[in-house]
Amino acid sequence: MRASLFLIPVTLGDTEHRRVLPEYNRDVILSIRHFIVENVRTARRFLKKVEPGIVIDDLTFYELNKHTSPEQVAGYLAPLAKGESVGVISEAGCPAIADPGADVVAIAQRKDYPVVPLVGPSSILMSVMGSGFNGQSFAFHGYLPIDASERTNTIKKLEGRIYSEHQTQLFIETPYRNNKLAEELIRTCRPSTKLCIASNITCEDEYIHTRPVKEWAGKVPDLSKKPTIFLIYK
Repeated sequence: MRASLFLIPVTLGDTEHRRVLPEYNRDVILSIRHFIVENVRTARRFLKKVEPGIVIDDLTFYELNKHTSPEQVAGYLAPLAKGESVGVISEAGCPAIADPGADVVAIAQRKDYPVVPLVGPSSILMSVMGSGFNGQSFAFHGYLPIDASERTNTIKKLEGRIYSEHQTQLFIETPYRNNKLAEELIRTCRPSTKLCIASNITCEDEYIHTRPVKEWAGKVPDLSKKPTIFLIYK
């Protein structure tokens, strides 16, 4: 196995890793001694779940967050120049998708290091799969504006795109504000616009349900503190 930057997906929530991650991922993990991670503690916990016998103290962790400079990131890739692989682990799901790991990949590509994305769960793709919406053209927008008027305008603008461009629109909210966003979508969108709420994907209480906005009133489950993706389409 040649030295590469491996993008290592993790579980979404407390899902048993064998349900959503191939055994091959474990083999790759055991071959790596250097990991670029969002959070060292959670990364260690994940690695122990995948292989309880792994010796954490033998591994080197480099923390990646919004304060990490490009120079630091480039330094994190130094093992690749010596023929040693490096793994990237995000907090949940697939690295580099709505994730700071993308910065690492960009630098690795510029330096012509091999980049290998491994198979694993992506809440973005899985929500599109389960929604019944257009899977050929969709856009993920991350978090909507915090300001109430800006958020309302953004929702209306995104709703316009589903009719003008036939494109599925996806976005998220801080978990403790999920219920408020659901209420705002019901209040703001056209009654006929379809809304899919996808929550705790792959977990035991997974919830993926699609219905017209007019039918959601009084039927939205409690989404507080649950990772949730909202999708709208015509």
